[in-house]
Amino acid sequence: VIYARGFGARNVKENLPATPNTLFGIGSCTKSFTALAIMQLAEKGKLDIHDPVSKYVPFKLGSREDPITIHHLLTHSSGIPDLGVAEVLISRMAGIDEKWVPLASLEDFLLHINGASKEVAAEPGKRFFYFNSGNTLLSEIIERVAETPYEEYVRENILKPLKMERSTFLKEEFEKDPDVMTPYLVETKNGTVTVTPSRHPFHKFIYAPGGLLSSVMELSNYLAANMNNGTFEEAKILSSSLLQEMQRIHIETDMFRSYYGSYGREGYGYGWAIAEDFLGYKLVAHGGSTGVSSANLAFIPELRIGVAEASNIGRIPPPIVLGILAFFMGKDPEKEIPFFQIEKKLNMLTGVYESYKGIVKLSVVKKGAMLYLESKEKLMEMSLPLIPENDQIENLKFYAILAPGEKTPVEFTIDSSGKIDLYIERHRLHKVKNLP
Repeated sequence: VIYARGFGARNVKENLPATPNTLFGIGSCTKSFTALAIMQLAEKGKLDIHDPVSKYVPFKLGSREDPITIHHLLTHSSGIPDLGVAEVLISRMAGIDEKWVPLASLEDFLLHINGASKEVAAEPGKRFFYFNSGNTLLSEIIERVAETPYEEYVRENILKPLKMERSTFLKEEFEKDPDVMTPYLVETKNGTVTVTPSRHPFHKFIYAPGGLLSSVMELSNYLAANMNNGTFEEAKILSSSLLQEMQRIHIETDMFRSYYGSYGREGYGYGWAIAEDFLGYKLVAHGGSTGVSSANLAFIPELRIGVAEASNIGRIPPPIVLGILAFFMGKDPEKEIPFFQIEKKLNMLTGVYESYKGIVKLSVVKKGAMLYLESKEKLMEMSLPLIPENDQIENLKFYAILAPGEKTPVEFTIDSSGKIDLYIERHRLHKVKNLP
């Protein structure tokens, strides 16, 4: 481990510090553990990843002629869009909201899934749909093939060999640990941000798609095994050839671009998202969120450099781990990672703008990842999102929709002295101050 540090508080009320050993919910980063468990069972000859799912569980979606297989669940290529199981259970178990969908038993779960035949949107293998419940189905397959509970199998065959002794799915183990997060729900209402203590959504149906709690120190052992052909110290968790199958693209998707940025050909493997040209190297990564905690894992197999990040709020921008990777590759993250360039531009453009003699006043504010053009003047009252002409905002040109079908150009210019002007319709406005 080159560097490890905690920032901020794992529990705000008691002002307890986050440490490299603090347990956080890692959300969908768990999916690669589930995929690894499946590949271990395949390696032992106990299943074939091209077997139909219906061979192991009473699963009725798909057709007999073209069945949905374990491979399709691993790669989110079943053709089934997400059916909301994770959203229902996270909201329920974290005390956020109640959707009133029965999901209290395996029978409820299977009834929910099997009742969605009209929701299937593509033939197996043809289209990427991120399908959380597919991993819950994988956990049922693991349990039936290994004849042991999913969480027990993962603990004995992955966590223990990798010396991830404190990592857990179980509420009772988490609550006994002295160094754990308090998860927080972050909400924005009417421009006001509130941060409320919450609870981790412990539930069996969430375990496989997103239920593991771990620390960045223990996750570093996991990354080490993934970067070292399946070997960690004396333990061998999977053959090199099968590990490489997990870390190669099986279906192309722009999912990676949505979270991390565009880096060459992109797609999904078995439990991992992959981009083939991150600063000249293949990048393997995954993010995760439970709504009240989050994590990101990313590594470059060829260079054996990896980063694990976790937090006790619902989302930390995934490109941060890419910036850290770039730094340890000897690159300048602000120049190499589009996220940082775009953030810098957006923050620079926010402020108060005035026309000649201050007759027209507009504000440009940043909400999430978007700029908004706002005015409280009676003749120009508005709050409009500014949509960039291109992803990188290279030319500082945007447009706003003032009325249905009315696309109005909005342009910013910066002169040699750094002064910023805004042009919209007939108006030229000058940035006069930053927002507080």
